[in-house]
Amino acid sequence: MIAVSITWFIPIFILLALALMFGTVVVLGRVQNGRYLRPVVTTLAKIPFMRTLLQKASRKAIERSNPELASAMTKLERSGVMNDPQRAEAAMSRLTASERRAYLDAADEMGTMPEAVNRAQRRRMEKMRKAQRGR
Repeated sequence: MIAVSITWFIPIFILLALALMFGTVVVLGRVQNGRYLRPVVTTLAKIPFMRTLLQKASRKAIERSNPELASAMTKLERSGVMNDPQRAEAAMSRLTASERRAYLDAADEMGTMPEAVNRAQRRRMEKMRKAQRGR
């Protein structure tokens, strides 16, 4: 009789464990702007299916909050700009003005601007930055 009653509580224990894990994630996200949640997310991102889930969630959140930035990011990812600065410059020239503005604003906010290879590229990037600040 006691064994039967304990098995009835298994779903409740599972729900309590899930609620505790969800609460922990929420608290870690709130403390110091997610400082303690970042290592947890980077560890989870090492698991292949979790990485894809996290990327999809991030992409959907960006699409909701800033559609221009989302379209710019998809165009840049398609052209493979992460490895080659010259490809990055070519891809930036293919973006629309609003997409370029959104991407540069996000890059300035994060502090990760693509580095120019030579003087002409640096001057173009500075000119783009000045134009963005002037508007």
